[in-house]
Amino acid sequence: MKQQTAQTRTKRGTPDFQLLILTLLLVGFGLVMVFSSSSSIAIASESFKNDALYFTKKQLMWAMIGLVGMFFAMNIRFNKYKKLYAPFFLFTTALLLIVLVTGAVLNGARSWIRIFGFSLQPAEFAKIAIILYLSALITKKGERFRDFKTGYFPVLFIVGFIAGLIMLQPDFGTCFILVSTCGLVIYAGGANMKHILGSILLVALGGALAFGASALFSSMSPDTPALDSTTTVTAEQNYKIGRIQAFLDPESDINGGSLNLYRSLVAIGDGGITGSGIGQGTMKLHYLPNAYNDFIFSVIGEELGFIGSALFLLVYLYFIWRGIIVSLRCPDPFGTLVGIGIMGLIAIQAFINIGGVTQTIPVTGVTLPFISYGGTSLFVMMVAMGIVLSISRTNNLEAIKEEKTKSVTVQTRTSPALRSRDSIRRVR
Repeated sequence: MKQQTAQTRTKRGTPDFQLLILTLLLVGFGLVMVFSSSSSIAIASESFKNDALYFTKKQLMWAMIGLVGMFFAMNIRFNKYKKLYAPFFLFTTALLLIVLVTGAVLNGARSWIRIFGFSLQPAEFAKIAIILYLSALITKKGERFRDFKTGYFPVLFIVGFIAGLIMLQPDFGTCFILVSTCGLVIYAGGANMKHILGSILLVALGGALAFGASALFSSMSPDTPALDSTTTVTAEQNYKIGRIQAFLDPESDINGGSLNLYRSLVAIGDGGITGSGIGQGTMKLHYLPNAYNDFIFSVIGEELGFIGSALFLLVYLYFIWRGIIVSLRCPDPFGTLVGIGIMGLIAIQAFINIGGVTQTIPVTGVTLPFISYGGTSLFVMMVAMGIVLSISRTNNLEAIKEEKTKSVTVQTRTSPALRSRDSIRRVR
């Protein structure tokens, strides 16, 4: 049995254990921080059954489901995803259409749908579906991908269609992450730089027009007071303008649109160099909204301080770097594009989350991968890492084959029979 198991592992390759351990470490650290940031809120609220572990137990349940999904995805040969991407993409598109009709509204966005008793966010599945779809399509087109009509435009149309469905919810943060990730995959796939720059200008122009139209309609609304030199536009009147105003001046409206960012900066500042210790933070005590979700990095900054936050970021960066290395080593362009897309997705989303709560960029309200509370996000990210680990298994298998080939070549050249034949030939 042991010999058969060893042969099976050799045929399938071993996963990159550094990447696997780092993934599990991030998930474990996320569970600790979810408990630390949510326990005081949950125990004081009847809505959460006065249970300090209310959010932690839910996150742990999704972590276990995600662990099963990750190992399942890891044990599928990554080249089989070339066949699975189409039904998965169609299924995800159907969910995005369904959520617009029957989805639950939360924070002004219709992003959630209930399936078999679980609340799911289809936009999270769309991130992986679009990466698989684009990677397969770009690989299939090959050199034709550099042609605008037959290669680039069909890809651009697919991205625009999915991004449009997400914007209808509306969910600007997720849409921006998806478009940015798709741009990375398209660039890595060898697209013409003129086409890419043209697309960036088009997206920027469209975003500016949409933002201007939104501000115009908001100012024309009868519920919105006329603006003058003394009127402050709050997040309730126009949350987009409110977030930009908060980014430019966090103290401009600390009781309105700037509340979240202002208290986030206070929490990080209170952490100092060493932090107050895990579980000892005070800003999460009904002061910092969404402390266990969008602003969980603020809790990390307060409780672990500069040193702990820097260590966490270094581990996170090494995790992303390791995933990119695994992707670049893949002998199949499809695997390389999928791996770069997944690791790029994690890096972009982490940057937007951390950048928002530290006033580096405007707040967009997205989760920190593997760390923030959110079942769908955690499950999708763990399954995505299962795909990257599947790619690493193929890499290790190819490395084993190369070593065996070299070994056989060396043995053949140095074998006594071969040496005797060579000596006979030289004598003749």
